[in-house]
Amino acid sequence: MTPQPDSPGLLTRRHWLQSATLASLGAVLQSPSRGLAADADVLSEQAARVAVVQKCAPSVVAIFGPGGGGGGSGVLITPDGLALTNFHVTSGAGDFMKCGLNNGELYDAVIVGIDPTGDVALIKLFGREDFPVATLGNSDQLAVGDACYAMGNPFLLATDFSPTVTYGIISGLHRYQGPAGTFLEYTDCIQVDASINPGNSGGPLFSATGELVGINGRGSFEKRGRVNSGAGYAISINQIRHFLDHLKGGLIVDHATLGAAVATRDDGSVVVTNILDSSEAFRRGLRVDDEIASFAGRPIRSVNQFKNILGIYPKGWKLPLVYRREGRKQEIFVRLRGLHRQSEMTLQPPERPSEEPKPGDKDPDKGRKPGAPKPARPANRAKPKPPEQYAQFLVEKPGFANFHFNQVEQDRTLRGLAAWGDFRTPTGPWKLTAHAVAADVPAVFTLGDELCGLVLADGQQAFAQETNAEARQADEPPATGGLLLALHQMRWLLAKGPQAFSDFHYVGSEPLDGNGPLVDVLAAERFTARTRFLFDKQSGQWIGFDTERDEDVDPCEVRFEGLAEFSGRKFPKLFIVRHADREYGRFEVRAANWGDA
Repeated sequence: MTPQPDSPGLLTRRHWLQSATLASLGAVLQSPSRGLAADADVLSEQAARVAVVQKCAPSVVAIFGPGGGGGGSGVLITPDGLALTNFHVTSGAGDFMKCGLNNGELYDAVIVGIDPTGDVALIKLFGREDFPVATLGNSDQLAVGDACYAMGNPFLLATDFSPTVTYGIISGLHRYQGPAGTFLEYTDCIQVDASINPGNSGGPLFSATGELVGINGRGSFEKRGRVNSGAGYAISINQIRHFLDHLKGGLIVDHATLGAAVATRDDGSVVVTNILDSSEAFRRGLRVDDEIASFAGRPIRSVNQFKNILGIYPKGWKLPLVYRREGRKQEIFVRLRGLHRQSEMTLQPPERPSEEPKPGDKDPDKGRKPGAPKPARPANRAKPKPPEQYAQFLVEKPGFANFHFNQVEQDRTLRGLAAWGDFRTPTGPWKLTAHAVAADVPAVFTLGDELCGLVLADGQQAFAQETNAEARQADEPPATGGLLLALHQMRWLLAKGPQAFSDFHYVGSEPLDGNGPLVDVLAAERFTARTRFLFDKQSGQWIGFDTERDEDVDPCEVRFEGLAEFSGRKFPKLFIVRHADREYGRFEVRAANWGDA
């Protein structure tokens, strides 16, 4: 019998309540008809989490350096083996590495491209053409409080290559994590409370539905030891998308700068405090004291926000910028400069934010006083001997992470020229008979190896450009940015091919003219003139090119419309010429002679 609290000599009321509770619980446990039932919604949510993990885990990669030590994590994004990870992971692992999947198999892999500033790297696994892949999501659709999963190989616990999974929420968006000893920085990144520990670096951050929304790279470990403190950071997948084609081209990519400094005024507006007069932003009209209203379609309300947005774009992209002067808004399109010198990109020692562990490692922070500098790390990436059967997949060239993959992307992009026909057999100069639309006069172009010319209005205007190594690269006709020089570069590509240029490489992709569809870009240089050949990313068609006589001079921009057959070969029916955001003219091609013998 249960004691009563008012009975003399029995337990106090507090002891009686404890005893009654235990007795009631015991009765419930002993009665099968009154057992505790789990809530159906709880079981459903648990089953959904298990399903997401089972769906995502096969794409997660455990990365190991030479001899099986060090390394980190990654995630597969294409069936032929391309996988994302951190730059600081591949810097420790070397150009060739071993990668394990949760099927228990170990695969060889090679470096493809690296982003030292954004801490991203692309690698390629060998051995299959049907690798399981993650589904890329949209990190701009995340909200604080959304559930997320971090997967990877923390502390090298995944001895069977099955990833460790941690579950949490999105703690913050648009965070900025500045450099710590190097120029590596995380801009506009995702903060999570899912545990990010040493070894998680390079691994995927998945949304609640199992879409890849980020690459984990940093955790807050400073002054707290080598354990997670509840604040981890992931590079957003939308930032990585901007650089992905650059990385596929085997590049060492750089991030963008506007060529102008900004500050916040007392009223909260963000204004230009300094600007390079050689920058395109200056040439488009931006000046000191102008207020930055928006950039790349996103409103600007603070300097930190501007740095965040600017930091997610590659060097060389053209993007819209809206500024305000004396209450009036003006939109311009600005091609962005590089953030670093090329020498910095190749010589800067990598930062390893989460200190990937190696078997038997001692804690490098143990015994070091707070605030004391960390020991220096080697500047050069490890150079393990490549597996013999995959050695041909690594081509070293200054300025590239792996030039082999740049050659692959060049070949793919140049297939867009096949529709034009074979221009390599003619030996004489080309003669294009056209009509200048706006001026309503005939135009005749002559394009040769050593000289290019244009005659307008039956000889009333004539222009010429020599095209040899000693020639002065002129703006001919005036206000075109050097149209004749540009057309010579076009002829050289069609008639001579990439090998005739002193430099020729695949750059990556970018939005056409700052707000159009994505185009693949091939960069070429001949006699110090630089040209960017543009190919539609969807159709593969060659759609135009930009040629600049100097880095600090606006290029001549040529865009094609339609192809027609002229003397047995295809050529644009119309080409549009622009310079400094102004249209010079449109030329309808009426006939062509290709100089056939």
